[in-house]
Amino acid sequence: MDHIVTLDSRQEAALQAIADKFIAQHKGDPVKALKEMIVLNGHLQDRLDALMAPRRATR
Repeated sequence: MDHIVTLDSRQEAALQAIADKFIAQHKGDPVKALKEMIVLNGHLQDRLDALMAPRRATR
C-alpha cells in the first residue's frame, strides 16, 4: 500500500453510504462487489499509466 488515507467522520459516513449502494448493486454480495471494484481500479490504473507514459518519456 503506497498511501494511507485518513477520513473524518463526515467523509467516512459518505464513503460508507457509497459502499452500501455498491454492494446493493451486487445483490448484497460484498465479495462480488470487492472483485468488481478491483477490476475497475485496475482499468483506471492502466488508463492513468498510459496518460503518464508520454510525460515520463519527455523528462
